[in-house]
Amino acid sequence: MSTLDEQLNDARRNIFTDSYPMSIGELTNVYAEGDLIIRPPFQRLFRWNDDQKSRLVESILIGIPLPSIFVAQDEEGRWELVDGLQRISTILQLQGLLDKQVYPQLTLIGTKYLPSLDGLVWDSSDDAVKSLTPAQRRDIKRAKIDLKIVQRGSDPKTKFDLFQRLNSFGSDLSTQEIRNAQLVGVNPEFVEWLAELAAYESFDKVVRLSDSQLEQKYDEELVLRFLYLHRMDDAEIKRIRNFQDGLESFSIDLALDFSSDYKKRTTETFRATFDRLADADPKILGRWNANKQDFSNKFLNSSFEGLAVPLGHMLDAGERDVVNLRNAAIQFWSLPDMTTRFATGQSTETRLKKMVPAGRKILGS
Repeated sequence: MSTLDEQLNDARRNIFTDSYPMSIGELTNVYAEGDLIIRPPFQRLFRWNDDQKSRLVESILIGIPLPSIFVAQDEEGRWELVDGLQRISTILQLQGLLDKQVYPQLTLIGTKYLPSLDGLVWDSSDDAVKSLTPAQRRDIKRAKIDLKIVQRGSDPKTKFDLFQRLNSFGSDLSTQEIRNAQLVGVNPEFVEWLAELAAYESFDKVVRLSDSQLEQKYDEELVLRFLYLHRMDDAEIKRIRNFQDGLESFSIDLALDFSSDYKKRTTETFRATFDRLADADPKILGRWNANKQDFSNKFLNSSFEGLAVPLGHMLDAGERDVVNLRNAAIQFWSLPDMTTRFATGQSTETRLKKMVPAGRKILGS
């Protein structure tokens, strides 16, 4: 047997799938009975506007086949939505089944082929003219969707990889949004903890991200980067070959084995790290400008990797006697090769191998 055949056999043993068509009405009933789970972090990624939602309804009514929906069976036999959030959420919102305080019942917009959809809702008790007819509602409920089911017993890491692959083609979700959406199916408590750390006042004060970065959950990715890197020694940092792959493996492993002891210890380290940085200078994770004798307002990953990660490493190891952090940051930016090009123009892997050890050397001096 060739090496490829062996790899194929191993990979195929990790995931078990089934497939069959289901009507929208049946799928709606599964959701209403609590057997189709759409986690809250998934709902926060429900991004379609009313035009996109109306075009989906148009497609269903005129008989255009919908792409497959992917679900993963949990240990209790329920289905967790893996891919198809926008479509399923639109169908549920149309029928008034999503949280109405967050998502009011959908009012449709006129579309290319069905301009008369404009202003219609699923069923209006006040004005039948504004409602889809009973026949149209039945047409929608009887329309079929192909369901792909990742069965119970499949490797959670394989399900995680499946979600990423499905959402990496033509998706406008950020890497962290995709990561969160699948991690919540592995361990919702872990994802909520990431969000709590990202909301910590001192962290928010020194990271200073834009609204668009916050919307894309880049603050939570930075938290995860800190968790991934701060306990590594220099040799482990230098062995990183593909940072994003390493971050994915770390996150899924941590979510699968997330203990209260780890949470307590790491929360303390995280808060102590960013409390000290914020106390030193709220702009400490920006570039030092010698002419202005001040740090820039723009957050840089270089400073995060050269100051926050090494400081976290020291505090986690029990070292409390840390040098003046503001002076250390100035010294960090005074290193001979800390040019704009090196600090911001290199791959993550190359930058880490330089920044983290350099920061540790300065903080430990």
